[in-house]
Amino acid sequence: MDAMDRKILTELQLDGRLTVTELAARVRLSVSPCHRRLRDLERQGAIRGYRAVVDPAAVGLDFEALVFVTLRWEDADTVTAFEEAVAAVPHVLQAQRLFGEPDYLLRVATTDLTAFQELYDQRLARLPGVQRLTSTLVMKNVVADRALPE
Repeated sequence: MDAMDRKILTELQLDGRLTVTELAARVRLSVSPCHRRLRDLERQGAIRGYRAVVDPAAVGLDFEALVFVTLRWEDADTVTAFEEAVAAVPHVLQAQRLFGEPDYLLRVATTDLTAFQELYDQRLARLPGVQRLTSTLVMKNVVADRALPE
């Protein structure tokens, strides 16, 4: 990946709806080489996809919590079962496996505290291998959906 590829990625992170012609103009390339580089970045997996960034409040999901998960055991079967089950919970927006304690950090969004409690009690606490859940509520998102640095 060279400096031009990084410029293309930077521009697309700022505006994923750019046409190839607009992108080429912004990075100062002609359209054909820009298009070729774009397709190469997609094939190589540097660009994983294109999507709309939706405001959670606009769709009624403005209650956000971080849930820390500690597993009873960390054998391969338990980890796999937990990860597959947590991936199937739609309100889990992000799930990250951590080094040390706790084992996982989940970012979840619901409509309100009551919906969060139901999600916590009915889905999260029943995930395979869970020993302990600890949660904290998000007061405010200070940095969200930031583009990756060059």
